Amino acid sequence: MKLLQKNRCFEGEQRVYQVESQHLKGASKVGVYLPPAALEGKACSALFYLAGLTCTEETFAIKAHAQRMAARLSLILITPDTSPRGDEVAQGDHWDIGQGAGFYLNATQQPWAEHYQMESYLVDELYAQVLHEFPIIENQVGIFGHSMGGHGALTLAFKYPEQFRSVSAFAPICAPSICPWGEKAFSQYLGDDRQTWLAHDASALVQQKGQMFEEILIDQGMDDQFYSQLNPEAFKQACLDASQPITLRLHKGYDHGYYFIQSFMDDHLQFHAIQLEKVGDM
Repeated sequence: MKLLQKNRCFEGEQRVYQVESQHLKGASKVGVYLPPAALEGKACSALFYLAGLTCTEETFAIKAHAQRMAARLSLILITPDTSPRGDEVAQGDHWDIGQGAGFYLNATQQPWAEHYQMESYLVDELYAQVLHEFPIIENQVGIFGHSMGGHGALTLAFKYPEQFRSVSAFAPICAPSICPWGEKAFSQYLGDDRQTWLAHDASALVQQKGQMFEEILIDQGMDDQFYSQLNPEAFKQACLDASQPITLRLHKGYDHGYYFIQSFMDDHLQFHAIQLEKVGDM
């Protein structure tokens, strides 16, 4: 991991690294917030945050206002980019496909398959790198995200519960196989077999796998301009059917953006700190 930038922040450091990824077949950037405890070499819990469409590794660090609470709770924050990048990487015809819109899955179709291997990059490559590089308690890593990244957080958590021990989301795409964003991305990245899409659909995964977590927290704005794409009620019903505890909080007046995320960020960080501490006590 090559350090590109670091800035003092609430007595910790907000950093940007570059990694050479075998799965993405190129360089990728990742943001890392190290709380004061981590800078002192103390072992800390960590959270992966997956950002939404059009975002980069810096979006969360600049807009989410998470560092103050992360410093207080001694949480390391890992914020990868949302897709592979570069001149050799296929670009989409719109902001909801291609670069900036990787959907945190492994593409099987051309021209995407060569570089768009975000699932393997995150789970098999970046995860091991950050555990090696930083003082992270190995069994105390959680995951959360927003919108497309909320989709990624929910699906990766249910696929890899041994790696991600807590999960939450802001306005996630909960049932991408039945919404326009997901249908477009899945048909291009995965092909036309809708059955294969279900392995990347949080509502289908919870039905398949049943209860995997003590609790899931989701916050959703009721004035979200993309509400019809998100289907939080479908995910809640799937959780209820599978006896998976979930707290879905609906907030009047809030939209899809980072002012909404800022408003409830502390709640999510505290939620993860509690969940990961319980895992550590087992």
